[in-house]
Amino acid sequence: MPPSENRLIQQLPTAVRKQFLDRCEPFELVLSAELSENNRVLTHAYFPREGYISLVIELNSHPSLEVGMVGREAMLGSELILGLAKTPWRALVQGAGMSWRIGAEALREASEALPELRNIVQRTLMVRLHQAALAAACERFHMIGPRLARWLLMSQDRAQSPSFHVTQEFMALMLGVRRVGVTQAASDFQHGGLIEYHRGELTVLDRTGLEAEACSCYESDRKLYTELMGQKA
Repeated sequence: MPPSENRLIQQLPTAVRKQFLDRCEPFELVLSAELSENNRVLTHAYFPREGYISLVIELNSHPSLEVGMVGREAMLGSELILGLAKTPWRALVQGAGMSWRIGAEALREASEALPELRNIVQRTLMVRLHQAALAAACERFHMIGPRLARWLLMSQDRAQSPSFHVTQEFMALMLGVRRVGVTQAASDFQHGGLIEYHRGELTVLDRTGLEAEACSCYESDRKLYTELMGQKA
């Protein structure tokens, strides 16, 4: 089965889409690969067709914290159209799959030549900024359990499957907490019949129940995406 298409690219008019894809190349998202490093020049933009990418902030001796997640509904590298080449986060492949990749300068040239592309990239950049702000507020005010439920739902959405690979160490890293907290919350969800977890393979058994456990940030994030992008997350 051929991979799904990136939803931003799907929004482009047919002729514009072809012109843009002619400038891109297929690129495989390999699990755990690092696509960008903190304060390093971002050389490419990525449009996932499958799989998904986590944006992780690291501050001195503090635990790492995920501030964004990029799947086929978005892109990595929207900042490039502003002329920005460095980012404050690391981009880690959380779910393997295929994507389109385009060089930084090629993206800027394409956004100048194709107004429809520029408009979409600008809107996805706004989504990114709001998502980061929401992540900061969520980390400050919400407990581990509701935050974990939200993160699992976001991962399932982007994995496009009820099952995906994730370790407890990685969940703790993404939430910026100690592993023991994630272990307890995940155990509660498993005992409640919401998820099944075994050796790094997690399956959502009761999505409705998991949505009830999630903090309000999950729905806020989906609503924001719908408002800014004109389609459901």
